[in-house]
Amino acid sequence: MIRIRSLTKQYGSNAVLRGIDLDVAPGEFLVVLGPSGAGKSTLLRCINGLATPTSGELVAAGFDATDTRNGNIRKLRQQVAMIFQHHNVVPRLSVLKNVLTGRLGQTATLSSVLQLFSRQDVALAMDCLRRVELEHKAEQRTDALSGGQRQRVGIARALAQRPQVILADEPVASLDPKTSRLVLQYLRAACRELGITVVCNLHQVDYAREFGDRIVGLAGGKLVFDGRGDELRESHLNLIYSGLDQVKAQDETDAARPPSAPSAPSEMILEGALS
Repeated sequence: MIRIRSLTKQYGSNAVLRGIDLDVAPGEFLVVLGPSGAGKSTLLRCINGLATPTSGELVAAGFDATDTRNGNIRKLRQQVAMIFQHHNVVPRLSVLKNVLTGRLGQTATLSSVLQLFSRQDVALAMDCLRRVELEHKAEQRTDALSGGQRQRVGIARALAQRPQVILADEPVASLDPKTSRLVLQYLRAACRELGITVVCNLHQVDYAREFGDRIVGLAGGKLVFDGRGDELRESHLNLIYSGLDQVKAQDETDAARPPSAPSAPSEMILEGALS
């Protein structure tokens, strides 16, 4: 479904991706781990054509993502949906209309401008809302929803595209643990039930192990781990998150250190200084 060979991306002299080789199978839920600045978001942007690779090969959903012609990029994005960290919903629109924007790539220009959608598109949007358990909010304005509910609208909108691939860029970064698991469960269910390939950037190692069929680790723009969650060891995490071992050692040292005596209240210190 996704084939990447020797992929590089530079912004001026800054090399963000450095020779990435990666294959993602149809229907696979792939989690990408890595610290901020590792190249995770840039990798997703290259896959859906938001960023043009500097060199290398990248084929997603049957389309060459390095071919920057407008017609090719448009077709690529019809098959490769995005879910963003900050929802990117239109607050003043209803939940249903936000989901229907996922159909704009397959809608005639005039109909898109007038927000005219077919009965089939509306039925599809409602089915997508049912998948994320928000059909009862269909007519409600999206700005009345919680952050987790808005992210579920984002998932429904991505599903409404009927894509072959969904890219999720840290979709639970701003959510509490309970809501985060719920959002990731909906994504994994879409992957399992609809056969959609999911590539999901995460920071949370426990979520990566719980939800990913496979995990890849990025550090400094390079692929430093590729395997199942049960194969991910401390040594791999130290490669992905450079300096993690020193941080843990310092935490253990701090925990073992006896508590210091409480400092004297400022009133006592002042009184002693004046006596």
